[in-house]
Amino acid sequence: MPRIKIDLPAEFAFTSVIPVRITDINYGNHVGNDTILSLIHESRVQYLHALGYGELSFAGTGLIMADVGIEYKAELHYGDVVKVSVVAGDFTKISFDLYYKLEKEENGKTILVAAAKTGMVCFDYEKKKVAAIPAEAREKLEAK
Repeated sequence: MPRIKIDLPAEFAFTSVIPVRITDINYGNHVGNDTILSLIHESRVQYLHALGYGELSFAGTGLIMADVGIEYKAELHYGDVVKVSVVAGDFTKISFDLYYKLEKEENGKTILVAAAKTGMVCFDYEKKKVAAIPAEAREKLEAK
């Protein structure tokens, strides 16, 4: 199987800063892949919140993460602070992708820790079926 390659956009709409906790460290003495996914989840929720939304209150509909891809680039350790940048793209009628750039500072240099992409699908939880992206939400996501 070929390795995952995520082409990150040049510009990002939102950035969160998340410290690595001791509970994020695995037996290899670094952050595990499950924690990287948790950092992505946290930054997504913060991004949506900054736009006035939640995953269950997305301008009248909900969101489901349909897929995720993560390209690991460097380790994170206890005490590192991760800058997670997020932007939306690749819109369809019912879905869009969120791109994530995870970085840390080390010895005065910015180091790419991971690149990720999640496929988000709008979902009507009452009807149990996919829904169109609300126009209001799409406008906010597209406004970088």
